[in-house]
Amino acid sequence: MSILLAPRRNRQGAADARRAVLASRGRFWEPGDFSLTPSTAHHLLGELETRGELRRVRRGLYWRGTKTPLGMAPPPTERLIDALAPGPGVGPAGLSAANLLRLSTQIPRRALVAVPERAPSDAGPVAFVSRTTRTGRAEAGLNATEVAALEVLDDWNAVLEVTPDEAARRLTDLLRSGGLRAERLTQAAATEPGRTRARLTALLAAAGRDDLAARIPSPDPRTRQAALATLEAA
Repeated sequence: MSILLAPRRNRQGAADARRAVLASRGRFWEPGDFSLTPSTAHHLLGELETRGELRRVRRGLYWRGTKTPLGMAPPPTERLIDALAPGPGVGPAGLSAANLLRLSTQIPRRALVAVPERAPSDAGPVAFVSRTTRTGRAEAGLNATEVAALEVLDDWNAVLEVTPDEAARRLTDLLRSGGLRAERLTQAAATEPGRTRARLTALLAAAGRDDLAARIPSPDPRTRQAALATLEAA
């Protein structure tokens, strides 16, 4: 009897899943969200995408947002990043990081996001870069702004639109005000490159946190001298 009833249960489960998707707004859907066989769930999501009820983000991940005359609107970039790279220690890199910190007005065509693990595949307006060796970011629970600060300190000369002096003052002010959590950044610093550690140490000292600056491992003298050459105003 269970064998005979299985097709009916499958059809009912697919119908329930379809109704749930169509009743939703502003959320992602994956095959694992349904009590269906993987093949049935994939087929259902693919069918709804074909009908314009879902937008495919990548294999196995779909977005249900607002329907427009041009199709389903894409998910907000922040929601997409959260879906593809959840957890602490994730944040913007490159020009995206400088823009978030108001150190550049340039907005890249694709948002660049640094993750402290193997990078997910790029999706839509988001590209990912792996920072697998910088494990301190996740261990310290850094937020996106703090990750952006470390990325800027690493890529300093390549991403600034403001002068280095102005950038140093801006980051120092954020450390003083708590906009950047000095203790968390200090905790994360041990796994950062030497030039990043040198610049962060100088900014912490400028912000009056010599106690934290003393806890950051020092890079070799040559690396330190080169890194601090553009941070004299700090």
